[in-house]
Amino acid sequence: MFTSAWMPEAAFRELLQREFAPYGSLSSSQLDRLEDHYKLLQRWNASMNLTRIRRVEDVVRLHYCESLFLGTVLPAGELSIADIGSGAGFPGIPLAILRTECSITLVESHQRKAVFLREASRGLGNLRVQSSRSEQVRERFDWIVSRAVSPSEVIRLSLSRNIALLIGEEDASLLTGWKVVGIPWGHRRVAALKVGGKL
Repeated sequence: MFTSAWMPEAAFRELLQREFAPYGSLSSSQLDRLEDHYKLLQRWNASMNLTRIRRVEDVVRLHYCESLFLGTVLPAGELSIADIGSGAGFPGIPLAILRTECSITLVESHQRKAVFLREASRGLGNLRVQSSRSEQVRERFDWIVSRAVSPSEVIRLSLSRNIALLIGEEDASLLTGWKVVGIPWGHRRVAALKVGGKL
């Protein structure tokens, strides 16, 4: 049985569509995929701690909208993107659903979370899961993104010249030469982007 904080999928879908509308439209098929992920997250979260955030309003704004917003600030076109420390699939899964032209690799070292990610990525042809530590990844990407990993850990990886982090303003203030875009949801959250750094 789910905690009472989880709400019906209809509430999730309507709220997500309404919250994200000022920044982009979501097709019926995209909403279906995001809703599928939400349902799976509810089920798996009952037995393993994928997220502590449970109120549907917070889940929509802080997980889904923030991840989708990142998709609107990344450059247009076909990109290869690695989501470092993907956890429950944020930002990678919403990003893959929004930006179907991009190929997304979810990098997650925690094996049980990687199993969840594999289940959640079924049917998403532009998404794959790599269950290893990010330091062991040998592939190079157009962009690496991250949301739940310390910025310093992501920055020291040599997987891409381009990095996008979903972080708090305080962490962003320590980054020099990064483009910082305020995120409309959460408390003082930003997308921080570094383009063309050294490998």
